Amino acid sequence: MTTMESPSIMDNTTVVGGALSNIGETEFLREPFNSKVSRSEPSDGKSSIGARVVSKSLRHSPDYLDIDRPFFIKISKEGLISALEKLDQQLKQSNRGRILSRKSPTDWIGKEITPGELGLINHGGLPKLLTRPGRYPGFPLRNWWARTWCGTKGLSDTVISFQGLTVVQVSQNQAAVVSDPQNQIFVIKNSGFVAYAVEGSYDVLAIVDQTHLSHSIKDTSTGVILGWTDEITMPSAVSGQRREYVVALFLNIPANNCAILQKGDDLELLTAGQHYITNPNVTLRGMYTLGENQKEMPTKDIFTRDQVPVSLTIYLKWQLTEPLKLATHGYNTPYDALRDKTQSILTQIVAHLDYSSMVKQRSLGPDMDDGTDSSSAFLDALRTRAMDDLHMAALDYGIILKDLAVIDRQFKGEIAATMDKLTTRALQAQVEAANVDRENSNKIKQEEGALAVARVKAESRNTQADAEAYSVVAAAKAQAQRLQIEAEAQAKATRLAAEAEAEAVRVKAEADTKVLDQFAREMELRRIDVARVKAFGARTVFVPTDGMGAQMGGAMATGMAAAMGADSRRAL
Repeated sequence: MTTMESPSIMDNTTVVGGALSNIGETEFLREPFNSKVSRSEPSDGKSSIGARVVSKSLRHSPDYLDIDRPFFIKISKEGLISALEKLDQQLKQSNRGRILSRKSPTDWIGKEITPGELGLINHGGLPKLLTRPGRYPGFPLRNWWARTWCGTKGLSDTVISFQGLTVVQVSQNQAAVVSDPQNQIFVIKNSGFVAYAVEGSYDVLAIVDQTHLSHSIKDTSTGVILGWTDEITMPSAVSGQRREYVVALFLNIPANNCAILQKGDDLELLTAGQHYITNPNVTLRGMYTLGENQKEMPTKDIFTRDQVPVSLTIYLKWQLTEPLKLATHGYNTPYDALRDKTQSILTQIVAHLDYSSMVKQRSLGPDMDDGTDSSSAFLDALRTRAMDDLHMAALDYGIILKDLAVIDRQFKGEIAATMDKLTTRALQAQVEAANVDRENSNKIKQEEGALAVARVKAESRNTQADAEAYSVVAAAKAQAQRLQIEAEAQAKATRLAAEAEAEAVRVKAEADTKVLDQFAREMELRRIDVARVKAFGARTVFVPTDGMGAQMGGAMATGMAAAMGADSRRAL
């Protein structure tokens, strides 16, 4: 890869400060064939002139400063003042008027020059410069008799043109296009010069911003921006008519793009970067993108074997890898080359197929046919022969074909119209059948859904009944356990009460047995009688149950019963 160092001033140079490329020096932009061949000799003996790829760069030409030019000083690191002093010494040695004034500044009156400025004086048509800051008075008059004050200019101004003196200083991304007294065009960037034209003049034609060129170049087929250009013109009067002539062309090529230059039959490749052309023998052949591109391509009418015209819409996806091959074949875009070759290959394929084998298949994709359909002949031909043939043909143009598909086809003629009607009817029948199947499927799904809902409801009811039965059983068990616990508690309480009462009787009996005094015993018996009378009433007759008293009681009861019976008979 050849790179021009910047800053530089070039004459008849196409590229400055950009990355240049010779063919074959990178793997991606490789030289496709012999770089020395310029003419081809066919076997029939007829010679034809063809484009050739040169190994020597078209852009190399002598630097403008390599030739000794009088009164032309390049601005170095010392700056503009140092270059003006060198130019002044050259003029002095050639016995010409000097350009630096010998006036000394004051600080109290006169024309003021601040630091960073140049004072301009017209000395009888010749330039005089004041470089030291200060004030310059207008006397003595003899010093200003033939002199005129013309103002000031900044030391950092891009262009200063005064009375034959030309100063040009450009910064980064700037490029100055200059015409010298012999009308030779050169470009300067990232530097500057000071020149005094004894005969003619140095004309600054333009200051170009290389990152914002005025005209964009687009791919006519895909619409992709390939780069930007800017043409610099110079006015010239020919036969009394003033016209503009292009003297320089600037290029700004974005990343992954390239351009091809042509000089006669010689071609050269330019990679991405900022370039310019001033050599009138070198022209811009074209710009290309090296990225992937895709486009739909409508074909012309193609006739099947049974003479039915068909128009196809093809999807193409490609990538240009060797632009020089494409340029040598005379194509401006990769799409133009692929379009012609695709049309030719599809014409050969379709000419061997019947209409019936093409009409059944609606589109082409990688997984749409298993090879069992009778219409697969067209797809097989496209996937094998068309893809392979077009891929091999594209390689001859430096193009890699990455994808090919048929996305639409239109049949024409009366037969095609009739077949289209039949096909439409068949499709309508298929659609209706599909709709019926869809409706039946929907009804089946609805019934299945209703059955599933009923099943869920039944399961819900069973679950609820099981829960209620479980609740009843649990409640009954709880009630039985409660009653059992209460009965057991009551029995235990009764047993405890009886035991307590028996124990009390026993204790009381034991206490009574221990009473030995007869009076105490009698008193206890009387207390018992009092308690019994109190319990049963004062009119209660207590009959003894043992001895003679027991028998008297029985007789008394018999007499009372007889009396009661007699009273009842009387009542009757």
